[in-house]
Amino acid sequence: MPASQRELRQRRGSVQTIKKVTRAMELIASSRIIKAQQQAQAAAPYSRELTRAVSAVASYADVEHPLTTEAETPRRAAMLLISSDRGLAGAYSSSVIREGEQLVSKLGDEGREIDTFLTGRKAKAFYSFRHREVTQTWEGFSERPTYAEAREIADALLAKFTADTETEGGVDEIHIVYTRFVSMMTQRPEVIRLLPLEVVESEEAPAADELYPLYEFEPDAETVLDTLLPLYVASRIHYCLLQSAASELASRQRAMKSATDNAQELIERLTREANQARQAEITQEISEITGGASALAESTQSE
Repeated sequence: MPASQRELRQRRGSVQTIKKVTRAMELIASSRIIKAQQQAQAAAPYSRELTRAVSAVASYADVEHPLTTEAETPRRAAMLLISSDRGLAGAYSSSVIREGEQLVSKLGDEGREIDTFLTGRKAKAFYSFRHREVTQTWEGFSERPTYAEAREIADALLAKFTADTETEGGVDEIHIVYTRFVSMMTQRPEVIRLLPLEVVESEEAPAADELYPLYEFEPDAETVLDTLLPLYVASRIHYCLLQSAASELASRQRAMKSATDNAQELIERLTREANQARQAEITQEISEITGGASALAESTQSE
């Protein structure tokens, strides 16, 4: 049964309201993406120089440190899964959660037990709904992460890594699952092994005549590593949080733009249907008036 003109107008009004909301969310996400990119760029020089310093210590100092030593037979691993606090971001959270599920399956096949650390309400809800055990969660800063929050996460992970595996429930490895911001149209879930430490060099090739600095360690290289490595780990986590924040906002902006475009198409279709219903009602009224006039004329002639 075709909808009446009144029903079509009510539906069109509802869709117009939804369109205003999605358009506003699209604009908000677009403005916040720029801030997230600026934060990532501002943190880049510090992260780059810290990476160079850690690389120098790890390369030129003959020191065995717990954060750089591989376990012979790793049996436990920790996973930090970075998701969003809010929805309406397309497949952003589901993609990174799926990547985390694949990592858990892979590590489980290799005989490792998994301790799960989560950031974001979406990942927390996913694990809570399935009654899965979670070691620790953080939430409320997925769109605007700060270094202080990254340092809090780093301290928790480092405490777990430095604890004894047999007696204190420590872990031999730490992995991070996050979403890398490639462009406004592309965000890619990725997995990196954070510990034991794999120093990540700059992607830019050094110049042929570039001379690397000669470092002197005071009081000794081991003390320098004790100080630098926790800072480096926190810096890497902060980088992943910033990348995930930009990815979340880009996914939300794209999803809201698609919703706005779909709402506009639906408004146009409902407008056409309302006009057709109005025309049908007018035609019906004209037919009734014409039929009534004909019947009246016939009754007058018969008299």
